[in-house]
Amino acid sequence: MNTTWKILLASISALALAGCGDSSSEPETSGTVQAVSTFSILTDIVEEIGGEHVEVYNLVPVGQDPHEYESTPSDTKALSDADVFFVNGLNLEGGEQGWAARMANSVEMEEDRFVETTNGVEPLYLTEGVVDSVNPHAFLDPNVGVIMAENIAATLVEIDPENAQIYQDNADAYVGELTAMHEQYQQEIGDLEEDRRVLVTSERAFQYMAARYDLLEGYIWSVDTDDIGTPDQIISTIDFVEEHQPPALFLESNVASAPMETVSEDTGVEIYATVFSDELAAEGEPGDTYLGLLEENLTRISEGLQQ
Repeated sequence: MNTTWKILLASISALALAGCGDSSSEPETSGTVQAVSTFSILTDIVEEIGGEHVEVYNLVPVGQDPHEYESTPSDTKALSDADVFFVNGLNLEGGEQGWAARMANSVEMEEDRFVETTNGVEPLYLTEGVVDSVNPHAFLDPNVGVIMAENIAATLVEIDPENAQIYQDNADAYVGELTAMHEQYQQEIGDLEEDRRVLVTSERAFQYMAARYDLLEGYIWSVDTDDIGTPDQIISTIDFVEEHQPPALFLESNVASAPMETVSEDTGVEIYATVFSDELAAEGEPGDTYLGLLEENLTRISEGLQQ
């Protein structure tokens, strides 16, 4: 074999070896955990815990109802490629037969990758003694946010143990902020005078928060998937307001204002502010993160009840 051919074969061998070396040193994926989350509040928590090591695809856009959602082909594609599917649970997405469960089944997602982030939360019920009437809005209590953050962190550690310390550090810092938020809620709402401890909202979204900080609840309807703002519901709320004389009324950001305006007009009690229940504020506005939402709700409710 002449010298030219020897040099050419050596070059080809070197390139082949280099190619094999590059292939074995590169991970099969980008190294980023691919997560899907059902709605904006939960998505923000996952992003805070996961940081740069987790890419989160949010399903329900801000402005749409997370209780009932019709998935798109893009949603299904994202879920089929995902390492984990984070859901709220507590019947927010419709429970075992709900839209999120149907999506998971459609892509044959492994059971241990379908994560109910409220696992461990003691459920409260919209109707006493009715098992399928679980109130899903536990996250409006910052203490429940702690449980959700810890469940998310534990899942990410299991999926991506190489970055376990990062997830745990992020979770510890986040839980610290939520704990401080709870203390602020206790100080500004939990210690109000008895005649100021009446919270009236459109939907019964604040049941967990009210129970935690010992507030008396008033509401027009139980949950957005029910009939809302019916004459009977409005009359019942008017009677409640006249009996308990709350300092103010509150309107959720994602509901029609007319029913609460009727209550206000008939009772003379003003609607003090808009609060958040099912979704974050639009990006760039106050309340566009979970911690920001909790802070905005606290500020608006505490100011309204103290006026």
